[in-house]
Amino acid sequence: MANVVKHNEWSGKTDGLPWMQRSLIFLFHIFPLWLIYGCMALIVPFYMLFGRKGYKAMYRLFRRKFGYGVWKSFGNVYINHFRFGQVILDRFGVYAGKKYHFIAEGQEIMDEMEHKSEGLVLLSSHVGNYEIAGYFLKPKSKRFNALVYAGETKTVMENRQRLLSQNNTKLILVKEDLSHLFELNAAIDNGEIVSMPADRVYGSQKYVECDFFGEKAHFPMGAFALAAQKNAPVLAVFVMKEGMRTYHAYVHEIRCDKQLKLREQIGQLAQDYAHRIEDIVRTYPTQWFNYFDFWKQ
Repeated sequence: MANVVKHNEWSGKTDGLPWMQRSLIFLFHIFPLWLIYGCMALIVPFYMLFGRKGYKAMYRLFRRKFGYGVWKSFGNVYINHFRFGQVILDRFGVYAGKKYHFIAEGQEIMDEMEHKSEGLVLLSSHVGNYEIAGYFLKPKSKRFNALVYAGETKTVMENRQRLLSQNNTKLILVKEDLSHLFELNAAIDNGEIVSMPADRVYGSQKYVECDFFGEKAHFPMGAFALAAQKNAPVLAVFVMKEGMRTYHAYVHEIRCDKQLKLREQIGQLAQDYAHRIEDIVRTYPTQWFNYFDFWKQ
């Protein structure tokens, strides 16, 4: 079940130089969202042309996993890139003060877990727009600790910190010395919420092999091992774009048999999570944003 892999298929960093990103925030103060989306739609074909690795990965997803024909697959690749552009633009829109509407499904599960004394593990993924929910949906009682990539641009990190600090949220940066692991463990021990990405294996991280869209795929072990070791409840949260300013948030509990051995609990949690991702991707096929061959061994 547990293995080690090195994966360098993405940078994890938002495109654009800092001055470009600051200019984009400025433009949101002047122009309406629909106009900025329209300009971005014209750029998408060039992005697809020069980002062929991501284009090919998405094309294979629609052809092999969804069984779409050539032209339908091509059209969905374009829509997928357009959706990804919208998700990124919405992030900068929030930085500029734009407001968005959220429909929450499963909020009662989150509320119930938040009022318990033990810590809570939230699993995020590169599906939809998980980050935007953190700017609007505030935890009611527990402190929120979000594990984030440390190599983002200064513009993104400063705005994240500015907005999330208002919501009782602490950013925990992934560090080479692995000191972030101590912060995560301490947060769980203190009965707080820990948010971790759980759909990309990177660096030298251990992984769990799961059934996913009819094939074996690798999911990082970290979040599942932390939850199993601490006996903490686990929730998967997906925040999907449904309109120009509307997002639909889904909350699902991820379960395992607590009577099993630790390694088996980790495997069950990972597999349940993989099934949840597969379900949400089948519902929103153009909002899967892993631009590499996810099933490559």
